[in-house]
Amino acid sequence: MDLANKVISITGAAQGLGRAMADSLAAQGAHIALIDMQPDALQNAAVELREKGVKAEYFVIDVTDEDAVEKGFANIANTFGQLNGLINSAGIMRDGMLLKVKDGKVVDKMSRQQFQSVLDVNVTGTFLCAREAAAQMIETGSDGVIINISSVSRGGNMGQSNYSASKSAVATMTVTWAKELARYGIRTGCIAPGLVDTAMAAQMRPEMRDKFLQTVPLRRLADVSELGHAAQFIFENDYFTGRTIELDGGTRV
Repeated sequence: MDLANKVISITGAAQGLGRAMADSLAAQGAHIALIDMQPDALQNAAVELREKGVKAEYFVIDVTDEDAVEKGFANIANTFGQLNGLINSAGIMRDGMLLKVKDGKVVDKMSRQQFQSVLDVNVTGTFLCAREAAAQMIETGSDGVIINISSVSRGGNMGQSNYSASKSAVATMTVTWAKELARYGIRTGCIAPGLVDTAMAAQMRPEMRDKFLQTVPLRRLADVSELGHAAQFIFENDYFTGRTIELDGGTRV
């Protein structure tokens, strides 16, 4: 896919990875539909992207709200006249141990709400946005690509029962949709990063950050521009579908 004049929607686009990937794709001439829950940050992002000479519009959508997602993607298709791509970047973390035990007694448990809230955004939100994006791609006759953001944690990580489960599901859905949607000219891809140098990573305690870096053979965090480059590869390589790119500096958890 040549990204010039293609329309790409990105969830979680107000900041962090989503915002960085919007910059990367806009630099290739793609028009961007920014999706998030932060109207002020979205508006600022849209203004900055337009300065690159592309069309950029923003849409305040809760990705866990089925009705809002349906209406939002219909609005995107009506606004741009087509839809060629989706990056499911919206996601949350609510880390915690399954159980906390002291002196042989269970003193705390991961709550159902703590578990379910992560699945609601990371799994259900990804599902709803992909479903509606695919529907609009088909109905507007647009060849398209759906990219999901997984994580190295999909293999299972201590203290992340909810997050690991959600990111494993995201990678699996990528394979399923590749098989289902190829007949309509829609490809899928997945990126599984390790820790990325974002505002969230900057909030880590220095000792925890240093400990994590000891597990990374390249001894550094991923740069957001490197995720943008990976997304660009998936869009531009027309024989890539249903697979996950591990962008973790060699990390294994």
